Amino acid sequence: MRIGAHTSFHWRATFYQPDGVRIGAHTIIGNDCFLDGRRTLVIGDNVNIGGHVQIFTLEHNPDAHDFAVQGGPVVIGDRAYVATRATILPGVTIGEGAVVAAGAVVTKDVAPYAIVGGVPAKFLRERSRDLDYVLDFHLPLQ
Repeated sequence: MRIGAHTSFHWRATFYQPDGVRIGAHTIIGNDCFLDGRRTLVIGDNVNIGGHVQIFTLEHNPDAHDFAVQGGPVVIGDRAYVATRATILPGVTIGEGAVVAAGAVVTKDVAPYAIVGGVPAKFLRERSRDLDYVLDFHLPLQ
């Protein structure tokens, strides 16, 4: 697994095939997250992933005669924010600066700076493009 400088993980993060996970600098991974690297997971710089988020790169095909798996890489752009208990399904790209609301289930790509929410996630509004923050969060023993 590749992890950028000043990235922090909170307790009980779980990885499936961690060698397929790449995380940029100054990114926060919240508590109890599930990160799936089986088909490659790329998370950019200054990304905030809330607690209990699930990101999958493989899933079962319910229509396949043998219940085979299908999937694809997940990419999360710089300065995106994925709020608590959101689920991102295989093959999805979350654009730069995009926001996924709490509890949303993302089944399709999210445009840069879009805010999406719901099940399945739908466009709610645009986020400001005037973002220049650098995340640098760390608590001892996390």
